[in-house]
Amino acid sequence: MKVTGTGGVGQAGGARGTQRSADGSFRLPSMGETAGPAQSSNVSTAHAVMGVEALLTLQDVGGPLERKRRAVGRAGRILDLLDGVKLALLEGRISGDALIRLQGAVREQRAGTDDPRLEALLDEIETRAAVEIAKLEQARAA
Repeated sequence: MKVTGTGGVGQAGGARGTQRSADGSFRLPSMGETAGPAQSSNVSTAHAVMGVEALLTLQDVGGPLERKRRAVGRAGRILDLLDGVKLALLEGRISGDALIRLQGAVREQRAGTDDPRLEALLDEIETRAAVEIAKLEQARAA
């Protein structure tokens, strides 16, 4: 079988047959001789199993592992934002922008989950961010 581009697979030329001499010993065909037609196998029935378009579509769909990889990436982003908020709170220089980014990341994560424990944790994070934003607004108003 040989690949003939993006259109599928095609039949390759068969292997050259071997010949036996009159005394039964093995010998290869010489340059001038032509070998008989090679036996073709049932491999030709696998024509055009899948096109390139189908492969690209399968890659875009993403299975459970792909969804998990994206969720882990979003969770890492939330953890980074939480760490930044923690450090800013400890140093006394928290900004409303960091808290708003944290709330946005939590909302984005919430859209992709159906785990009640994770939902509860995201609720706590979002509530804490809202409390800190309210504190900042109170401090600015005073």
